[in-house]
Amino acid sequence: MLASMFAGQARNYLASSILLSLALSAPAFAAPTSYPLTLENCGVEVTFDKAPERAVALGQNSAEIMLMLGLEDRMVGTAFWPTKVLPELAEANEKVKLLTVESPSLEAILAEQPDFVAAQLPILLGPDSKVAKRDDLNNLGIGNYLAPGICNTRQDTGDAYGSRDALWNMDLLYQEIDELSQIFDVADRGQAVIAQFKAREAALRARVAGGDADPSFVFWFSSPSPSDDAYLGGKNGASGYIADLLGGHNAITTEAEWPTVSWEGIMAANPTVLVIASLDRNRWELDNAETKRAFVTTDPVVSQLQAVREGRIAVMNGAAMNPTIRTIYGAEELAGQLEAFGLIK
Repeated sequence: MLASMFAGQARNYLASSILLSLALSAPAFAAPTSYPLTLENCGVEVTFDKAPERAVALGQNSAEIMLMLGLEDRMVGTAFWPTKVLPELAEANEKVKLLTVESPSLEAILAEQPDFVAAQLPILLGPDSKVAKRDDLNNLGIGNYLAPGICNTRQDTGDAYGSRDALWNMDLLYQEIDELSQIFDVADRGQAVIAQFKAREAALRARVAGGDADPSFVFWFSSPSPSDDAYLGGKNGASGYIADLLGGHNAITTEAEWPTVSWEGIMAANPTVLVIASLDRNRWELDNAETKRAFVTTDPVVSQLQAVREGRIAVMNGAAMNPTIRTIYGAEELAGQLEAFGLIK
């Protein structure tokens, strides 16, 4: 089963690579950037007098967008990688210095003498960040940009990730790709990448059209240990979007971006499919997908979950559970498994 699943993933990656190559080679007509460029970014007005030449990407999504835009020669560092880089971006990524797979220090960032810092999450660049604050960078004359997909979260949940009133969607990601491409004066490349993702999004919706199963999902990212509550993808985050895209819904109804839920609560939610994240970071033992699978299939209580008893355990790259370019990849990865479960015709 795992062999066929990974073969399917390989096909998806190959298809994605081909689509990306076609999209990037297709003519995309966008006006060159006229500097100074001023954008409204997460409630802050940011101005760029020229295209950055020494960029640092904090967060896998920020890094992978820049690599998709062909900016590796203008990147001097990346950090915060929960999983390995996309295979089609691996060669370009080798040209860029990896600061750390976790959160870097401000000193490590400044050592690379950046003129621009893009961040995926407010814990990496924000008023309460232990890594960098926008004022710190502004005072040093370093341009900065925060992913707009995270800016519409409410910070009222007592954790760093906030909550969402409405379901995340790809438009926020398209905005991020477009704005980064404008900042770097590669708007034509940005439009080509956006066109590729829109085509893949439409293809997935067509793939599940007409289905009436309305499967429910629980998306388990990780846990510090089996005895701890599980970190799950929340109702309105990227996981909820994936569920909706595939004709179903998230069984977790909290609006928190990353709720922690007990296994008793997960049992009560009784999802049709349990989606377990595959992570490469190795922070916790349960970051590993096979360790997760071993736990849910052998624990006396959790193994009685209907999705587990009926073999509906799906594996998806954990980066897809964040609102990123990986979200579409994860939805494609999951769609093939839903077909194997008989939930997509």
